[in-house]
Amino acid sequence: MDALNYTKELVAFESTSNLSNLAVSDYVEAALKSLGFEIERLEYDDAKGVRKANIIGRRGQGPGGMAYFAHTDVVPADPWFTDEFGPFTPTLKDDKLYGRGSCDMKGSIACMLAAAKQYVDRDLKHPLYITCTADEEVGYHGARNVAEKSSMYREMIDGEAHGIIGEPTMLNVVYAHKGTYGFQAISHGRAAHSSLSTGINANLAMIPFLVEMKKLYEECMTDPRWQNAEFDPPTNGWNIGINDRTNAVNITPPQSICTVYFRPMPGQDPEELVSRAREAAEKCGIEFQFKCGGQPVYTEPGSPFVKEVLQIAGKEQAKTVSYGTDGSQFTEMKNMVVFGPGDIGQAHTHDEFIELEQLERGTEKFAQLIENWCC
Repeated sequence: MDALNYTKELVAFESTSNLSNLAVSDYVEAALKSLGFEIERLEYDDAKGVRKANIIGRRGQGPGGMAYFAHTDVVPADPWFTDEFGPFTPTLKDDKLYGRGSCDMKGSIACMLAAAKQYVDRDLKHPLYITCTADEEVGYHGARNVAEKSSMYREMIDGEAHGIIGEPTMLNVVYAHKGTYGFQAISHGRAAHSSLSTGINANLAMIPFLVEMKKLYEECMTDPRWQNAEFDPPTNGWNIGINDRTNAVNITPPQSICTVYFRPMPGQDPEELVSRAREAAEKCGIEFQFKCGGQPVYTEPGSPFVKEVLQIAGKEQAKTVSYGTDGSQFTEMKNMVVFGPGDIGQAHTHDEFIELEQLERGTEKFAQLIENWCC
């Protein structure tokens, strides 16, 4: 099975987000070239100076067609559930392929490559695009790089290609997902022995800021304008974290950090919440740092495009999910859904796997989409 072989080879690359993904990107590029794809390669250095690459492939010309999106980075695999084999040693047991990234989302990339391989000897009437990004797991930096700099991505937009984000959905059709926003506020003090008066307790400035964050939390949990019944849960999850990083009770805390991470939904203005948090930080005299902003994804569930994907998927109704995807950076795509093999509940787990049946069905469904939109 081509998809199984591709998955094994992809999983064997240790492409955790803190490491370079150049090796796995080289593999994807070579695989696409062998299938007749033209390649656009975009490289950049992440915030820590680690070299990353995005690979965009195109086979066929003209408007329309299909645009598939995936990411090659994975989350850390510590702990891993067995000493029998490592997380980057793909292992087949009981009709499941184990390994970090097997489900999220190298199995999906493998299905797309296997589906594209079925059309290697056929002329495509409309283009097939395959995009594999870096850094999805740590803030969608690769997808942002593609959206800003890729000429092939502009072709997808201008040609109104049919977008598929291949994240694991058990091959259910997802028409919308929440966005991802995050910021942190830092209160600066001065460390000293707590018996003295020379220290400045950073928590004293942080406490009134936390009061304001709790008020925003309560508003988000109760005000209908920050809720959307299409999602479960219907709220943005305004999640507050706090850490003063003191290791002993008799040290005046020199620093206090509050983090907030929330998931805005379609039709909402997350920038309003960020602005109000920033104003509260300024009022309390503490530093404010905006960390990430990913927009929600929404395609009208009754649209002809969604109905088309539903028909091919063999499903009656599209759904929503609360997690985010690279799609948050590709909102210029007129038509886009999340649709891929594997169970999101198995992603990021200590025993990550993908079922072989999902690899088979994923290849079959992706091939049908290629047939429908490209042939």
